[in-house]
Amino acid sequence: MDVMACLWRCKEATARHVRETIEPFRPMSHGAMVTLLKRLQAKGLVTRRKASEGKAFVYTPTRSPEPTYRRVLRDVADRIFGGNRVKMVATFLDGQDLSRSELDQLQLLLDELRGSNADKR
Repeated sequence: MDVMACLWRCKEATARHVRETIEPFRPMSHGAMVTLLKRLQAKGLVTRRKASEGKAFVYTPTRSPEPTYRRVLRDVADRIFGGNRVKMVATFLDGQDLSRSELDQLQLLLDELRGSNADKR
């Protein structure tokens, strides 16, 4: 997940760039990183192309991150919060200093969710 998250943020990166980016929280040797990227490529999650200079390959994710984000967060809600999504969000936001703009964005999201739920009834 850390490697994919890095690639989603960067859009494309070499093994070295990914390794250096995740080093502070996921140290990994260069060989281990290359092996992991090869496995992700074999699963169809990334593609690679030769860099314009040097011997490195540039890796690009093949899928958008949103479906993965949703799956991971559903798993967290189910396993940690017993399926209580409201408690999960409340815990996430607890102690956060949200700006007025962020609060407005959250209110818009809630209004949209209320509207879509009303349409389903």
